This record gives sequence, C-alpha cells and structure tokens, in this order.
Amino acid sequence: VEANSLNLTDSLGRYPPWPGKIVSPPKDLKKPRGKKCHFVKFFGTEDHAWIKVEQLKPYHTHKEEMIKINKGKRFQQAVDAVEDFLKKAKGKEQVRVSSTLFFFLNKRHFLSICIPLESTGDSLEMLGAGPGSGFKWESSVGEPPLPTKPAFLLNNSLFCFIQYGFPKDDVLIVQDTGSTSIQAADSTAINGSITPTDKRIGFLGLGLMGSGIVSNLLKMGHIVTVWNRTAEKCDLFIQEGARLGRTPAEVASMCDITFSCVSDPKAARDLVLGPSGVLQGIRPGKCYIEMSTVDPETITELSQVITSRGGRFLEAPVAGSQQLSNDGMLVILAAGDRTVYEDCSSCFQAMGKTSFFLGEAGNAARMMLILNMVQGSFMATIAEGLTLAQATGQSQQTFLDILCQGQMASTFVDQKCQNILQGNFKPDYYLKHIQKDLRLAISMGDMANHPTPMAAAANEVYKRAKALDQSDNDISAVYRAYIH
Repeated sequence: VEANSLNLTDSLGRYPPWPGKIVSPPKDLKKPRGKKCHFVKFFGTEDHAWIKVEQLKPYHTHKEEMIKINKGKRFQQAVDAVEDFLKKAKGKEQVRVSSTLFFFLNKRHFLSICIPLESTGDSLEMLGAGPGSGFKWESSVGEPPLPTKPAFLLNNSLFCFIQYGFPKDDVLIVQDTGSTSIQAADSTAINGSITPTDKRIGFLGLGLMGSGIVSNLLKMGHIVTVWNRTAEKCDLFIQEGARLGRTPAEVASMCDITFSCVSDPKAARDLVLGPSGVLQGIRPGKCYIEMSTVDPETITELSQVITSRGGRFLEAPVAGSQQLSNDGMLVILAAGDRTVYEDCSSCFQAMGKTSFFLGEAGNAARMMLILNMVQGSFMATIAEGLTLAQATGQSQQTFLDILCQGQMASTFVDQKCQNILQGNFKPDYYLKHIQKDLRLAISMGDMANHPTPMAAAANEVYKRAKALDQSDNDISAVYRAYIH
C-alpha cells in the first residue's frame, strides 16, 4: 500500500465505520516505534492516526455489510466525500485504483477498508513544533482544507486525538499533579514507545485475562516468568520468550515484581498462603500485585501478610474483557503502595489504555466491584429487553438497531446483543465471574448499610443462568435464563 489509499473504519459500536485515506505524514512526525503502520486522514473530519500495516486483510466481502449497518447522516456524507474524491481523482488521471482491496482490524476493533491508490497528490504541512501545534491538510483534488488540530508530544512522538476512533480523553500529557489518574494514555499511541522496565516480572494465572496481559508484556520487551495451575497453558508463552516457574513461591523469589490474576478470593488467598505459595518467596523489597477481582477484606489480608515479610503490595484489578486484554486496552484500577504503581508504569502501559491510582489498599477492589455490579445489572437488563421484544412480537434485530442509534449506544451493547442473536456465547468474561462480582458487591453494600436492590435482582437471574449450566459461557448467556 503506497502513500495514498482509502479506508473505512468500524468500531462495532458507538463509533461507526468511517472513510479515510492513507497519506504521507509530515517529515517531522515519527512513527510509533516498533510498528509498521500508515498515517491515515479521515474524510469529513480533522482526524488522523497511525494504522498498523499487518492488520490489512481482504476487503471485498465486507464493504456492503459495513455500509449497510451504518445509516448516520455524517457517515453517509463522509462516504459521499470518498466517492467525490474518486471521481475527481479519476477525472484528473491522478490516481489508479488497484483491483486489490483490504480491511484492517486494529486494537480498538475497527474494521478499515483500504483501496490502494498510487498518487502523491496530497500533502501535509506541519504547523508549529510542540504541544498545541497541529496539521494543515492541502489537497490537489478539491477537498476543503481542514482546520488546525491540537496535538500532544508524548515520548518524543507527536500524536493527535482521533475523534471517531478514540474518546478524546484517552491521550493526555502524563503529569503527576496529584490526580488519581497519572497514566491516562492511549495504548495504541504509547505502546510503540514503551521502554520496558529492567525489573524481572512474574505472572501467576493464565486465564482469559492473564493470557492477554502476559502476551502484551512480552511483546513490549518485558522479561516475564510465568506459572499456571494447569502447566500446559504456559507452553505458548515459553515459545514467545517467557520463562517457566515451577511454583508461585519460585516465581516470587526469582522476580522483582509478581502479578497474580485468578478467579476469586479463595484462589487469590491459596496462591499466596497455600503450599509453595507466594508468601514463601517474598523477601524485603519484593513486589506483589493482586490483579484478581476480589473483596476488600481479601485485599487487606493479602496486603498485611506480604508487608509483614518486608514485601511491597499493590492491588490492580482490571476492567475489561478477554478481547480488550488481548488488545492491550484494559483499564487498570490500582491502590496500595504508590511506589510499586510507579515501578509498574511500563507494565501498565503494555497491558492497558489507562490506569488509575485510587489510594489505600482496598479502594481498587471496592471500585472494581461497583463497576462490575453496574455492568452485570446492565447486561441482565439488556437480555430482559431482548426477550421482552420477542415475547411481544417485536424484532430483536430492530430493537438492537434502535438501541445502537440512541444514547445507550456502545461497543459493549452492540457486541453482546449481536452475540446473543447469533447464539454465540463464547466467553469474553465468564458468567460465573460476573455473578461472583455481583455477590461480592451486594455483600459490600450490606456492610455499608447501603441498599443494592437492582444488583440483587440481577444476581438472581445470573444464579438461574448458572443453574442452566451457563457458568463457563459469556456473561451474555444470562439471556438464556429468560428463555428457559
């Protein structure tokens, strides 16, 4: 794919497919380090972004589908702009459209349709040189020039907000101003410039979330030792360059920082306190980071036993799913020893798009349970709406189409509902785990003497789904509790 081509991008949710073209970047604009990518300008917007080359895939069979499912006026205007561009370009014989078409899948799940062109008719002019500078587009095929655009200098590379690809608060200049969020940085932009810590990293638990986290740590150059209760799961990561630990104690003793990501409070306690557990490998200065979603009481207990041995403790549960874990786009909620949080900066950048420091140990567990309580209740309500639509003779697909054009539109709603309609309940987040989180959140509400009636109702629906053997399916399988 040469300097100029056309793309169509789809976020599978709130952000519709969006047409654009690959252009030559300014000479002073550096590519994200370690990534082969093109610089893309989106039609009808001021937005532009680096897009990874290896994510280009055959396009023809997807174009009509992408256009059909997006009816928005601005989207149609942007598509019309593409057609005008092609007509004008052809008329001036400035470009030759290749017969080979592509789409790509990026870390935000955007499908981009690419029509390779051969032209150098468009140019970019750099305005300014630093924070607050922007770009001015000059086109030889009659497109109106775009206004200048704010940009931020991050790790010596210039990145701009992508209106239709990324929420605008994802790209921030990283400053420690006392805020609870000191690592709010877009993973797609920043990951390519990560300088991995030279500390030895251990990781315990290679489940749905842990596997993606370890893969991204390795990709970004971290030295990682892995352990899993089912040893066979370690094989793939050993092939990718990870080292193997025989027990949790051995991993903790070999590594400077050890992460754990397991299923529930009992598993988290057993990993630390059980035979050959982490506690046996803790020495003064060793860091232990609990990423499992557990209750605050478990965090307090683990923090006390780790620090009693001279270790340093941080909790860092993650908001997201298997896909977001694989894509390095998790949200990390951290609390405990802030110096550990800072020591893990490169790790958190590798695995997530944003991290928050929430103060004393236990706060991250509380926040995580609240978030998952909301997500679990919302998923149950969506399932209830889909089944009520069916029961009253309404089209479930039409219900989804309307929902995704309104205020509740989101990638989460779109993906989960599409999976339900397709009967695809492959786990992205286990149903049994969201039910566990609801149970823990309700218990937390009881201790705070705070009512949680919505969560309690949702919890009963998930318990019914578990009774229907849906525990190891995705949370969207709560739908089946309403149809059986």
